[in-house]
Amino acid sequence: MRGRDDGKRLGVTELGQRLGERATFVQFSSAFCAPCRATRRILAEVATMVPGVAHVEIDAEQRLELVRALDILKTPTVLVLDADGRIVRRATGQPRTADVIAALGEAV
Repeated sequence: MRGRDDGKRLGVTELGQRLGERATFVQFSSAFCAPCRATRRILAEVATMVPGVAHVEIDAEQRLELVRALDILKTPTVLVLDADGRIVRRATGQPRTADVIAALGEAV
């Protein structure tokens, strides 16, 4: 997972949902993306294991303005936000559970 994203912040206005108390996974997906389904399962599993962590999935095709603003180039792309909505990590492709947990450590 890549490093910080120039201090960009996201909140309920951009995501349509509240942030997690400790961290939030934001997953950009598309309808016919097989790795997106696997990524959804991994992120949801980690989010249920760690109190205060939320998982928000965004359909990239439905939110093109946000996709462009965040320079999302492919799906799945996962952003890890800290409690204040700052992007602390970014990854593309299907992540490994260990990498997700390590990235979460930077956010909490």
